Amino acid sequence: MCGGAVAAAFGAAEFRAATGVSRETIARLERYVALLARWNRAVNLVAATSLADVWRRHFLDSAQLLPLAPSGARAWLDLGSGAGLPGLVLAALGAPEVHLIESDARKCAFVTVAAGEMGVSVRVHRQRIERVVPWPADVVVARAVAPLPRLLDLAAPFFGPTTVGLFLKGEDVERELTVATRSWRMHAERIASRSDKSGVIVRIQRLSRV
Repeated sequence: MCGGAVAAAFGAAEFRAATGVSRETIARLERYVALLARWNRAVNLVAATSLADVWRRHFLDSAQLLPLAPSGARAWLDLGSGAGLPGLVLAALGAPEVHLIESDARKCAFVTVAAGEMGVSVRVHRQRIERVVPWPADVVVARAVAPLPRLLDLAAPFFGPTTVGLFLKGEDVERELTVATRSWRMHAERIASRSDKSGVIVRIQRLSRV
């Protein structure tokens, strides 16, 4: 996926075809790409090699979560957002209320600047996840934050009775789920990733402690 041929084969046009977003949304994301490239020289936002395939590896990876949310979902929470992935992409695609939790001040500064340049509204919480006063979100998302058992510890305070978790995971997902079920009851679905053949989205509902 990191090779030049693959990167060249999936750009803004392919992203638009895959997601059906408007030209205005593509323009917002193009501004995001430019900012990522510029800031990444000084702040470690994403792996430098991944920028060559940003539309697939970061944007499609994030955007695929939007149609997996419940109809009418309003409040989205991105745990450990980093460079704004997936939360900032979801906001650009129309998620109505997006909160991003990130403890790194430089990454928060980037996300704030990027949101302004893109013309999208998000709320950035510059704190460790454990220190944020929780509220019940409609959808909790996370990407490359922690193994699932630890991720559920972090996410659980933000779960209400109807909250849905959408967590991007990799090849180790089955082991992580096995360990997680020792401490948690949940309804968990595995959904194949559209951006990574080895990736899985774990959709979690009805989360409670064992």
